[in-house]
Amino acid sequence: MKLTSIIPALDLHYFTILLVAGLCSPVWGEITSLDAGNIDDILNNAGVALVNFYADWCRFSQMLHPIFEEASNVIREEYPDSRDVVFARVDCDQHSDIAQRYRISKYPTLKLFRNGMMMKREYRGQRSVVAIADFIRQQKVQPIKEMKSLEELTTIDRSRRSIIGYFEQKESENYKTFEKVANILRDDCVFMAAFGEISKPERFSGDNVIYKPMGENVPDMVFLGSLTNFDLTYAWAQDKCVPLVREITFENGEELTEEGIPFLILFHLKDDTDSLEKFQHEVARQLISEKGLINFLHADCDKFRHPLLHIQKTPADCPVIAIDSFRHMYVFPEFSDLSVTGKLKQFVLDLHSGKLHREFHHGPDPTDSTPGQEEKEVASNPPNSSFQKLAPSETRYTLLRDRDEL
Repeated sequence: MKLTSIIPALDLHYFTILLVAGLCSPVWGEITSLDAGNIDDILNNAGVALVNFYADWCRFSQMLHPIFEEASNVIREEYPDSRDVVFARVDCDQHSDIAQRYRISKYPTLKLFRNGMMMKREYRGQRSVVAIADFIRQQKVQPIKEMKSLEELTTIDRSRRSIIGYFEQKESENYKTFEKVANILRDDCVFMAAFGEISKPERFSGDNVIYKPMGENVPDMVFLGSLTNFDLTYAWAQDKCVPLVREITFENGEELTEEGIPFLILFHLKDDTDSLEKFQHEVARQLISEKGLINFLHADCDKFRHPLLHIQKTPADCPVIAIDSFRHMYVFPEFSDLSVTGKLKQFVLDLHSGKLHREFHHGPDPTDSTPGQEEKEVASNPPNSSFQKLAPSETRYTLLRDRDEL
């Protein structure tokens, strides 16, 4: 029987419109739309959630939509429990309050959540079904290695930070807290655990968690707080796993640059651990109050030759300390001055006050010994920022605002 024989002409026209609209409209499949009314409930009850913050007018967002949907379909077959893995989206034009809450500065932004907590590292990999699906699979891998014998500790990799838990029972609230912390900090520390009789020699007065720093002869540190207190346990572990002075690489450069605060960088040769230890010590001694206002980093001189050339240095000049403000680069006069009390801190304070920038263009600030000295324009050619080039690219994202420059 022909369709026209059972559908009146007017209804057929309407049916055709619906059919064409259905073929042209985007299909979201398993993607959950988030808004102010459901976002907390959905994310808090999701083991892992990948959220696409997008705008319909952004061409990069449009390109990602079908890829994101297909990756969701692939993962749903492997993890059918809807609370286990969630793929979600936020229309940032419709829900600007949510975009502001999570500090969205580019479209599309893919942020990872665990049990409602936003992870610091967002997804920045290849925008393909395979890559996104692999990323989620990696997030589902158990982050804690279970020890079958305490002898395994003798082969631990001391080039990485490790946290070891000793528990009477695996099905305990203490271990649940430990597992939650391990899931969040899996990229920053190695987590291991022993249970029952195997762990008994290390459980002097109940369950026990220790931190093993990098280095062969560095003493362990014991967690003295309550393992039932997640916030306290997480704060302790984060302090141990995320160093005050982080290494910048080409892999994490975009992430660090997008944090939007200037870099204080030690350029050093890879094998020069003495300079790094001195820098770490002085940053902790002089600049702990500046944490959150400036990023403390160290970089391999050989890998980052280009930024060194910008400040007229080569690997032969290392170690070198510099500030990159995302506008200019400023060089700390002498590495040997590092241990002079207050010198490194003054260098950072001069950045905040604008003195470093002024002196590039106008020469040294007038002093009390030179009253009435007029500020004169001095010919200068301050090195431009090198690390700004590692920021999110306009060929990959729609950027929402320019970074404030110092």
